[in-house]
Amino acid sequence: MDKSPKVAVVILNWNGKYFLEKFLPSVFNSTYPNIEFVIGDNGSSDDSVAYVKKNFPVFRIIENGENLGFAGGYNRVLEQVDADYYVLLNSDVEVTPGWIEPVIEQLQADPLLVACQPKILSYHYKGEFEHAGGAGGYIDCFGFPFCRGRILTHLEQDLGQYDDAREIFWATGAALFIKADSWKEANGFDADFFAHFEEIDLCWRLKRMGYKIGYCPSSQVFHVGGGTLKTSNPQKTYLNFRNNMVMLQKNLPTWSAIIIICARLWIDLFAIIKFLVDRKGADAWAVSRAHQYFFLHFFKNRKKRQHFATKANRIGTYKRSILWDFYVNKIHRFSQLKDQNFRH
Repeated sequence: MDKSPKVAVVILNWNGKYFLEKFLPSVFNSTYPNIEFVIGDNGSSDDSVAYVKKNFPVFRIIENGENLGFAGGYNRVLEQVDADYYVLLNSDVEVTPGWIEPVIEQLQADPLLVACQPKILSYHYKGEFEHAGGAGGYIDCFGFPFCRGRILTHLEQDLGQYDDAREIFWATGAALFIKADSWKEANGFDADFFAHFEEIDLCWRLKRMGYKIGYCPSSQVFHVGGGTLKTSNPQKTYLNFRNNMVMLQKNLPTWSAIIIICARLWIDLFAIIKFLVDRKGADAWAVSRAHQYFFLHFFKNRKKRQHFATKANRIGTYKRSILWDFYVNKIHRFSQLKDQNFRH
């Protein structure tokens, strides 16, 4: 009898037949012995569910009946999945042979390590890190995320420079391995986020509970990226700015939250001006709408602030501004950032 922990690979789908046709074969060929495949469908109007039923009957299908977004959709689906580990996998990801085993081994080796990501490379440019996760996620003093292999818009070539397994701040939602018990302990994603920043918020909560988030270079996947909302979409701009502010309110200590959020309002003002100069009025309005949402829902989100008895794990936080280092100091590669500027 196989004693390997049970792993459920769960793909959330919304009108994604094109990606399912392209990438489900690679997922289906995964070699991990004790595995369940699940498609969670967010009320698709295409025939993607019918396609899976016909071509991949081994995949279990859980239908939400409506589009609950990335956050709410996964919350609803995972309530119905029984496994030791969940793997939240985007539909636009191609996996490689043996991609599951090394991550599970790394998670099994450390009781405090509760979530982990593989190396995320670009599907279209195989030798380049991909925006969504690179070689592990970090966060700066103002709440701006970046990755080993990707600082803001600059993507690095994968030359083996980040092939060490290490603890990080956040793991990408494009291929997120997480212990089922820890997912439940943290109450999963914040469904109000809908999409964007929900995985960083979750990882931050787990770290505040004293747990670790890891990166496993022995596993790699290829991510298309931008499969649901294009990078120029004002709705994506709105969700990014809105959810980032709410995440800061929820997770920072009280006085730090006050100071950082006030600073962010000024930083975001520059973003609005930049959008206007670039004639992207819809994006500028999206940032303004994000701020309006933040203040209108301030007291609702304040109730989400949680206090944990354990000491927060701050590994992976950068004590400086990544925007300043990128635009003023012209630092475009993670390896150029000084180690003493990270919290250990």
